[in-house]
Amino acid sequence: MSARLVVLVSGAGSNLQALLDACTDPAYGAAVVAVGADRVGAGGVERARSAGVPAFELPLEAASSRADWDAALTERVAAHAPDLVVSAGFLKLAGETFLARFGGRFVNTHPALLPSFPGMHAPRDALAYGVKVTGATLFVVDAGVDTGPIVAQVAVPVADDDDKATLHERIKVAEREMLVEYVGRIARSGFTLDGRKVTIP
Repeated sequence: MSARLVVLVSGAGSNLQALLDACTDPAYGAAVVAVGADRVGAGGVERARSAGVPAFELPLEAASSRADWDAALTERVAAHAPDLVVSAGFLKLAGETFLARFGGRFVNTHPALLPSFPGMHAPRDALAYGVKVTGATLFVVDAGVDTGPIVAQVAVPVADDDDKATLHERIKVAEREMLVEYVGRIARSGFTLDGRKVTIP
């Protein structure tokens, strides 16, 4: 039986689309059963609905507090009984309630080779530091900012004439391929956590 994925988005949903496309192959071993967004009108929600996948929008400002929003997000996601929750360009940090429910089965991508350049401006920070290689990381989300155990990484060379936009675009291509590959592997085989070490059988 296919692993059930709930995908969280904030923007256009290009990573989501890659997962939706991959899930059309029965051998991939996963199905996107719902998509959630932290803003109204996110392109990812439209992609989900076009694919016939249930979607919900839960803006932070609609809740009375961050804790209430986190609890509401937890319940909306839990309603779809996911085996794995995938943050695909979701720009909100999960709170205690969400991590208590989905910790250890919630993954996210980051456009740098963690632990280098965490936070919201990784391609810019990598360029400013002058690195010759950066990349993308898939990790298991914990309570920190981009601090969770690393599932996979892919390297992306930095060209001499790169600016933030060109570098980020190349990172996104590599990030998308990594996400699809490893979500599929996790869906088919699961993974184990031993401290910070992630092993996919």
